[in-house]
Amino acid sequence: MFVAWKQKTQLTFIIFKFTLFAGLMTFDVTFIFFSNRWRMNNGDVDLTSDRYSMVGGNLVINNPDKQKDAGIYYCLASNNYGMVRSTEATLSFGYLDPFPPEERPEVRVKEGKGMVLLCDPPYHFPDDLSYRWLLNEFPVFITMDKRRFVSQTNGNLYRARLCRHTFLCFVSSLFTKSVFSKFIPLIPLPERTTKPYPADIVVQFKDVYALMGQNVTLECFALGNPVPDIRWRKVLEPMPSTAEISTSGAVLKIFNIQLEDEGTYECEAENIRGKDKHHGRIYVQAFPEWVEHINDTEVDIGSDLYWPCVATGKPIPTIRWLKNGYSVLKVLPLALGTRSSSGCIAENTHGVIYANAELKILALAPTFEMNPMKKKILAAKGGRVIIECKPKAAPKPKFSWSKGTDTHCFFHFHRILIWEDGSLEINNITRNDGGIYTCFAENNRGKANSTGTLVITDPTRIILAPINADITVGENATMQCAASFDPALDLTFIWSFNGYVIDFNKENIHYQRNFMVRLDSNGELLIRNAQLKHAGRYTCTAQTIVDNSSASADLVVRGPPGPPGGLRIEDIRATSVALTWSRGSDNHSPISKYNIQTKTILSDDWKDAKTDPPIIEGNMEAARAVDLIPWMEYEFRVVATNTLGIGEPSIPSNKIKTDGAAPNVAPSDVGGGGGSNRELTITWAPLSREYHYGNNFGYIVAFKPFDGEEWKKVTVTNPDTGRYVHKDETMRPSTAFQVKVKAFNNKGDGPYSLTAVINSAQDAPSEAPAEVGVKVLSSSEISVHWEHVVEKIVESYQIRYWSAHDKEAAAHRVQVTSQEYSARLENLLPDTQYFVEVRACNSAGCGPPSDMIETFTKKAPPSQPPRIISSIRSGSRYIITWDHVVALSNESTVTGYKVLYRPDGQHDGKLYSTHKHSIEVPIPRDGEYVVEVRAHSDGGDGVVSQVKISGKPVIEDTFQLCFLVNSNYLH
Repeated sequence: MFVAWKQKTQLTFIIFKFTLFAGLMTFDVTFIFFSNRWRMNNGDVDLTSDRYSMVGGNLVINNPDKQKDAGIYYCLASNNYGMVRSTEATLSFGYLDPFPPEERPEVRVKEGKGMVLLCDPPYHFPDDLSYRWLLNEFPVFITMDKRRFVSQTNGNLYRARLCRHTFLCFVSSLFTKSVFSKFIPLIPLPERTTKPYPADIVVQFKDVYALMGQNVTLECFALGNPVPDIRWRKVLEPMPSTAEISTSGAVLKIFNIQLEDEGTYECEAENIRGKDKHHGRIYVQAFPEWVEHINDTEVDIGSDLYWPCVATGKPIPTIRWLKNGYSVLKVLPLALGTRSSSGCIAENTHGVIYANAELKILALAPTFEMNPMKKKILAAKGGRVIIECKPKAAPKPKFSWSKGTDTHCFFHFHRILIWEDGSLEINNITRNDGGIYTCFAENNRGKANSTGTLVITDPTRIILAPINADITVGENATMQCAASFDPALDLTFIWSFNGYVIDFNKENIHYQRNFMVRLDSNGELLIRNAQLKHAGRYTCTAQTIVDNSSASADLVVRGPPGPPGGLRIEDIRATSVALTWSRGSDNHSPISKYNIQTKTILSDDWKDAKTDPPIIEGNMEAARAVDLIPWMEYEFRVVATNTLGIGEPSIPSNKIKTDGAAPNVAPSDVGGGGGSNRELTITWAPLSREYHYGNNFGYIVAFKPFDGEEWKKVTVTNPDTGRYVHKDETMRPSTAFQVKVKAFNNKGDGPYSLTAVINSAQDAPSEAPAEVGVKVLSSSEISVHWEHVVEKIVESYQIRYWSAHDKEAAAHRVQVTSQEYSARLENLLPDTQYFVEVRACNSAGCGPPSDMIETFTKKAPPSQPPRIISSIRSGSRYIITWDHVVALSNESTVTGYKVLYRPDGQHDGKLYSTHKHSIEVPIPRDGEYVVEVRAHSDGGDGVVSQVKISGKPVIEDTFQLCFLVNSNYLH
């Protein structure tokens, strides 16, 4: 037992409770006096000190102190008959020092590369710290994913890709406070190009020793570009059922680890540039555990005592006795009044377990009071019976038997035997064996007897036994079974399969009793929709409380073949591999053929492979998979087929990678054009991973002027790119080029694509749009218009605008097609000065700006809604009246009112305009209508008020007002 504790508090230390020791030393109902004391580091604890107290046998330490109280504790309890010792407990004090106050140096790493930041935690105890990292400021904690990992072993932060930030390490302990490191600045160093590089495992787990039942954590993290994927496996064995892999893949946790989980575990990291592997071993050991240990025991006076003490564990525990040092304690002979308290200790490197027991010696005359003979014993004719005679007596008594009044003759028959414990055995029973039997027991302290009656019944016999059956998967089978038995008894039929009793409640899908046969003597079994697993031996047992009888039969179930075994992959080439296997069970129907199936990273589905020979006969155990993809990772499996169907596949092979080869597929969709001035942009569709065929995959791009002779070639090393831009200041705009692309790898070059003709980038427009004008529409909108430029290379127009409060660099942009003559600018600020200019643009960029236009948006519309003061029904119309809206000094003057008359729940209706403060609308024919009123100004429409009206007759006019802001109101 281990305890880590903070100082300056109260610690109650419990190993065994007082009452448990008392219970161990109770011989009968009387209470035996005992005393107990506590020891620390083999010295007695001074219980007279104010720092210590005893509460019900438990030790209480007030304000524990590391210097005084750290150590090993145990309790001793004793009385007149002996002493017992508790298990040991270690008291330790946890601490976590602060980080050093010095600033952390900045870390410089090239952009696109992985990196590690060291936490370097301060001195601490115990080691179970929790590590987290903060980003830039508190409380922004870093979340772990495939790109970022925080090791809980050393606290280091690993990043597969780099970015500019500052970081600090945050360390927590279960027993004390949390501490922060100083911030660590991370400075990326610019790189012209970010190159991919293969996976590199930088967090590697070591061999682990764990105790059975503990949780084990393994960490594995890799750097690489692209970010690698991480996979886990247990070498040559399936992963434990309790294993869990984190979302990022970097952490494998095995909960409640068991001895069978011991083994070698492997972590594999992979990206398109390569892979890396690391493996380590988990050794599972176990705390001592009792297999058999001493218990409180009562034995007869003068008898021998065998007291075993057996423990298991890993390493195997050693056994010690607190008295004489032997693993089996033998006391011989035992005398009256002997009372003893003994302790057995099992110990290995992981801990100690104790067993304490007491011995009591008995001496008494025979008595049947607690265990009399059965009054009625049943036995079947021709069978065997044991009549028990087990009185309580010490020392062991002598036994004799009588039948009726006969005490001598019948016991001399060879089929009748008296056991050492007094029981009477009768074999090959006849009707004449029935009668009254008396057992006599006698020792030096007295004698006693007990009587019972033996009744003979008819034997149970199978009269209709099950017979062998042969069926196909999915069919039904019937196993017959009938028996004769004594009519005074109840008969039960029990069916077992390969020695295991069938539970009809749990297995009622396939196994059923035949209730159509309503005879007590019949126990027929129905097997429905039989599967391969149901083939085997079925045994019917007819049973009464007296005897039973059994008979068996075999069921053969024919079906598709079982999985082939021993799959091996050999002779690996670029496009083929050789496979060998061993045939599995044919399930009573000959195998007609085999299929080889493959799976790659391109798909999760298994697919049939082309083979040599094309048809693999059922008597073959080797073939070749052909037409494979070079430099591709494959898994293989084999499936057998017979006339009854396709069988289960073999266990998949280990992953293998075919040899590389030069590419044989050319890139498609070669084209390009456009771009900035003096650029030639070439594009193509990148080849997918399955066509790379080898390492160091890339592209060779060739191009020349349309009428040129010499091809210029460049190498593109990024396998995922489909674009290359060639810059040349001497290149003329819109010049025709011939271009073609091919792939290459470390094995050679592939074929060129078809030649395409593209044009270099055109020049940006040189003319500025003319006659640019602005029309102010409201407080938040203006319309800009212009005349088109004459140049034909214009693809669009760009309108830039900014307020007087902003800098020109923060200008907003609106892009429209070259067919447009105007654009609408929205969401502007009211009563604000704006500057506007227009440019002509194409793929090479934008031309010079037009003359800058200065304009002002109008004042904002009224912010106050009209206050509806009445809604009066008059004949066939409603008269709605409202107060006049007075605009504020910074708002546009009210020029009129807009009224929307619409059905309730709809957005559309009839729109009215008026300069008055009232309006008449028709009474609704159906349901309710809403009348919305808002002020109108040059700056736009103001806030809306509304009232609901109904076509139903009313006794007195009522109305309901609601003020809403409605920006979608129709102008």
